[in-house]
Amino acid sequence: MARIVAGVACSHIPAVGAAWDNGKADEPYWRPVFQGFERAKQWIADVKPDVCIVVYNDHMSAFSLEIVPTFAVGCAAEFPIADEGWGPRKVPAVKGYPELASHIVQSVVLDEFDLTIVNKMEVDHGLTVPLTLMFGQPKEWPCPIVPIPVNVVIYPVPTGNRCYQLGRAIRKAVESFDRDLRIVIFGTGGMSHQLQGPRAGLINREFDMRFLDNLTKDPQALVRISHLEYLREAGSEAIEMVMWLIMRGALDDEVREVHRFYHVPASNTALGHIILENGQ
Repeated sequence: MARIVAGVACSHIPAVGAAWDNGKADEPYWRPVFQGFERAKQWIADVKPDVCIVVYNDHMSAFSLEIVPTFAVGCAAEFPIADEGWGPRKVPAVKGYPELASHIVQSVVLDEFDLTIVNKMEVDHGLTVPLTLMFGQPKEWPCPIVPIPVNVVIYPVPTGNRCYQLGRAIRKAVESFDRDLRIVIFGTGGMSHQLQGPRAGLINREFDMRFLDNLTKDPQALVRISHLEYLREAGSEAIEMVMWLIMRGALDDEVREVHRFYHVPASNTALGHIILENGQ
């Protein structure tokens, strides 16, 4: 049977990808960011996942105001890299796992989550930056990816509770897939940041630290955070953190925290990262 062995939460700041792509990873500003992922890179190399499920938000690269799915699943065999205005990142195309993705759709829809099936989709920095931070720059990504885009751009966005419950449903789907696979699930985006208005540049370290603490020890406290609290305490773009709850919902109630990293600033964002392992 397939099983989810661990979860990774990671910010997906576009400037981090640009720094890597333009050879700036060793510059004084960016060096602490990339050094903070050295242990994570060794960890995932040791785990050797057969598949990664990556929960992220599209930044109007694959979707537009014409079609905005709340939850979607990429079911294609390959996902090209999106051009976000300065050419596609020079990273490998993302290989999908159509059989597993389609199985997740069937199981989760029958569990009463309405997912949009996407058979053609470009992926942007929301997905590729976390892959770069965890895997570096290989000639091809070391395992297939099942992309799960979530709308956290245009209101209404899903609640933390809905995201957590979707994670539960994804875990159930994975465990009913009849292949022996070790899977790592990613939740991406965040942490505290605001990109516009009088509060542009807002970072709330206390909120972020509490969120990281509760990912490990009390996820139900995070499930209860309202949209308004995210906006008020952590900035307008911090709503992305609900996607971390999909990852957390897919794990055991009791998990082991393997690694944590937090750094400010990275661009104008608080960069957060945590790795949680199931007890199995």
